[in-house]
Amino acid sequence: MNKAFCATSEQILKHLVVVVPAFNEEASLGGLLAEIRSALPQVPILVVSDGSKDRTVDVARAAGVRVLDLPHNMGVGGAVQAGFQYAVRNGFGHVLRMDGDGQHPPAEAMKLIARMAESGADLVVGSRFGATRECVSSRFRYAGIRTLALFLSLICRARISDPTSGFWLVSRPLLDYFARYYPTDYPEPEAVALLRRQGYSFAEASVRFRGRQAGQSSIGFVDALYYMVKVGLALLVDRVREVNPRFAKQRLEGAGT
Repeated sequence: MNKAFCATSEQILKHLVVVVPAFNEEASLGGLLAEIRSALPQVPILVVSDGSKDRTVDVARAAGVRVLDLPHNMGVGGAVQAGFQYAVRNGFGHVLRMDGDGQHPPAEAMKLIARMAESGADLVVGSRFGATRECVSSRFRYAGIRTLALFLSLICRARISDPTSGFWLVSRPLLDYFARYYPTDYPEPEAVALLRRQGYSFAEASVRFRGRQAGQSSIGFVDALYYMVKVGLALLVDRVREVNPRFAKQRLEGAGT
């Protein structure tokens, strides 16, 4: 990659918006938003409430951040895509995606920004597997993630260690592509596979994750098994499905989006 075209960390920060998809995260959201403000002062924050039934929207508005209040639950993929669409329509060049449950420490965000500035990658994924397997709830889930990582690395012909991580930094023109086309069910692994087929690049940054700050995950043993099977099948289908050449990296860059 030609690093002459890489944005600096300062340029990334100048055109950055933080997107926080949240579903019923009233207990953890307020503290998370305060941490983001401390770690990334002057960076706008957008909370996408995915049809929350609790006070998620009230907490976000009380914190003075921008809010998209979706009328019904669309799932994480739909909520994240809504955030991407907001970013594109409002002229942002980069999106930092962090989950509303607080598992992605805002203090780690600069590692993703520095990695993008260094590598020029279109996507930087925050990986929890730099040195340990911290914040993986069970051995079964850990084994499943690592198996999926191996499979996805083979498909993409590039190593990825944490394919289910949602701690992302995305730049344009990939942001334009995701605003139009983004997987909806379990988006992260499929999105990585799709972006590679369209000529985009990704890199990883080793970061520290932490446990949920409140509440508990809705994903159990059966859900985790179903997730791995479904994603594996989806990745195989994606390999034979035609991609739209209009949104390939080379074409979007040439169009100046």
